[in-house]
Amino acid sequence: MTPKDMMALDSNAEDLGIPKSALMENAGKTVADHIIDTMDPCKVTIFAGTGGNGGDGFVAARHLLNNGYKVDLFFLGNSDKIKSHETLHNWVTIQNISLGLNSLNLEVIEDPNSLEKVNSPVIVDALLGTGIKGKIREPISSAIDLINKSSGIKIAVDVPSGLDPLTGEVPDKAVEADFTLTFHKIKIGLKHAKVRYVGNIILYDIGIPDEAETFLGKGDLLRLKKRDFTSHKGNNGTVLVVGGSPDYSGAPTLAALSAFKSGIDLVYVASPRSVASTIRSYSLDLIVNTLSKDLIVQEDVPKILEISNKSDSVVIGCGMGRNEETASALNKLVGEIKKPMLFDADALKLLTPDLIKEIESDVVVTPHSAEFKALFGLDLPKELESRIEIISKVSKEYGCVVLLKGVFDIISNGKKTRLNKTGNPGMTVGGTGDCLAGLVGGLMSKGHDGFEAACLGAYINGRAGDLATEKYKYQFTASDMIKYIDDAFHI
Repeated sequence: MTPKDMMALDSNAEDLGIPKSALMENAGKTVADHIIDTMDPCKVTIFAGTGGNGGDGFVAARHLLNNGYKVDLFFLGNSDKIKSHETLHNWVTIQNISLGLNSLNLEVIEDPNSLEKVNSPVIVDALLGTGIKGKIREPISSAIDLINKSSGIKIAVDVPSGLDPLTGEVPDKAVEADFTLTFHKIKIGLKHAKVRYVGNIILYDIGIPDEAETFLGKGDLLRLKKRDFTSHKGNNGTVLVVGGSPDYSGAPTLAALSAFKSGIDLVYVASPRSVASTIRSYSLDLIVNTLSKDLIVQEDVPKILEISNKSDSVVIGCGMGRNEETASALNKLVGEIKKPMLFDADALKLLTPDLIKEIESDVVVTPHSAEFKALFGLDLPKELESRIEIISKVSKEYGCVVLLKGVFDIISNGKKTRLNKTGNPGMTVGGTGDCLAGLVGGLMSKGHDGFEAACLGAYINGRAGDLATEKYKYQFTASDMIKYIDDAFHI
């Protein structure tokens, strides 16, 4: 598990009704319980920082005091820099406790010269945890040196301070722990780190339910890629939408406009001459390329390929119709486009499924149950567990990401499966699936892999629909829903 995964889980657990304060309480108590179970009452020195790791240290101090331990608690930093509400709450609590008749010695350390030699049987490192960036600053740098020079048993909370939780490397210096008490799942960096730093790694449960990993939540929005302030036009993603037919101009337009809402720079649309002008009239922002016939045909393949070379991802199928000539063009395109692709709507009924196995780039398909059967020839049962099993198996067999739309969206790449419960019955209105296709395509163009893009797209699209219901109840259109995609991107 990466640090970002853990941050996402904390927020997703909160979505399920488990406050972050409860997780911090559980983590801190776990640290205290480990000491209580392994050491008779003695003096414990805790070094705490301003982040969530420090909050765990404050909680541990409180529980140790309740069990007859003497605690020296050194808070390194300025309380004004505490950003976490939970950490601040526990900081205020431990300050109030320090006024009582107990064995707590609380000191605030802002100057490294204020640090003195530690003479304690147990030292707890709750300084940085996963919050490391580059060179260690004072007074934490000196505190790490002091911890490492001490003779007591050194316990790191979650990750030894100074150790990169993603790579296991030590860019500057790190606490050399005898024990690392980590929570929920082992951070990937701990597996790669030298034993010198992590010591004996012990994993503890702090009450995060499996559903926080299975169901998408607001924490997953932390995975969204941020725009570089030095970027220029085209650096933030370009999508090509291939679709449209004489009867359908709205579907490719909705997909294209939703792709824009994902925060990308450019959207190309390649549509038949029968609808290109109509699509162009919907928005001045779209770059609409007029194809040669009233339908998408094989003669258009070279032009579509040329446009795809300028794009970072390709969305195919929205409103393209089910003509035999269009099917031939689609199946020829599939083998020649070298960019991540998403297949939706009519493409799911025209695509030869075995061709998916031959595509080297990411492929996402976004069917509902009937389209899933049309593409893969399989009926889906009503039971969620059975559906998940089939979707996972098909994803693995075809080497693609399947995003099955339903009451619970099921997203799988054959290795990982997530569920999405955002959305509502109002989204049965035509066009919301086209919005989803455009969103996922846009996220892929920004550098998210197919699985992550599909997960984020499903969550955000459903959330936009939920926001739309607050104004329109169930009387909204896909065009109405698009207006709420912006807000759905933010926690």
